[in-house]
Amino acid sequence: MAESTFQSALDLITRYGMQVVGAIVILIVGRIAAGFLGGAARKAMERAKADAALVSFVSSLVRVAVLVFAVVAALAKFGIQTTSFVAILGAAGLAIGLALQGSLANFAAGVLILVFKPFRVGDVVDAGGSKGKVVDVGIFTTTMNTPDNQKIIIPNAAVTGGKITNVNAYDTRRVDLTAGIGYGDDIGKAHSVLTQICDSHPSILEDPAPTIEVVELADSSVNFVVRPWVNTADYWRVYFDVTRSIKEEFDKNGISIPFPQRDVHMFQETPTN
Repeated sequence: MAESTFQSALDLITRYGMQVVGAIVILIVGRIAAGFLGGAARKAMERAKADAALVSFVSSLVRVAVLVFAVVAALAKFGIQTTSFVAILGAAGLAIGLALQGSLANFAAGVLILVFKPFRVGDVVDAGGSKGKVVDVGIFTTTMNTPDNQKIIIPNAAVTGGKITNVNAYDTRRVDLTAGIGYGDDIGKAHSVLTQICDSHPSILEDPAPTIEVVELADSSVNFVVRPWVNTADYWRVYFDVTRSIKEEFDKNGISIPFPQRDVHMFQETPTN
């Protein structure tokens, strides 16, 4: 009896021993390969200066993919039909993809943002129906702070699904202002005052030179465009300063700033007998 049991055990070891050893070797090699390839992917993306979040995600994805491949190969050593196993994984992946299609769309959009970098953390952008300063770019969402310090979290699909305006994309910006004077005022004098305002402001750039021209003969005013160029960081300071200076300097020089008015004419009817 003992000899029979021993012989059966020996047969099993002989039959499956090499398969078990082969499966273990495959798993060990797969684990080593997963670590190596994941690390190689991380180093390659870091050399390419990819975003840290994308680097972490892709390197993890590579490791998991290699490990799954190793597990499937190890199962095949035992004669398990891995074709059906792979089909089950594929069907499960399809079901999960359909259930999470919104999240997957946000994920794909997040990858595009991290790869192509239409904006970076710290930029002021108008995207996804909101405008604010970007404080975080994640795989699924982008977080912004509004000028009045509200936190906005926008799905990445909404960000890439429309127009993106990056206010900080360039070092300089143009300030666009309109100044109106009365039809009875001196256009040349107004032009000189506006030029002096722009020339005297320390944050307005000399090159490109400010544009100051008559742009419209409106219903109640002659309108000038005032378009100085500034460093992006100085935009709002110059906008506020020049707007204030236009009012103050026009008042000093006797130049009127028209505003909407309505004349009411009253007639007294003579009663008839």
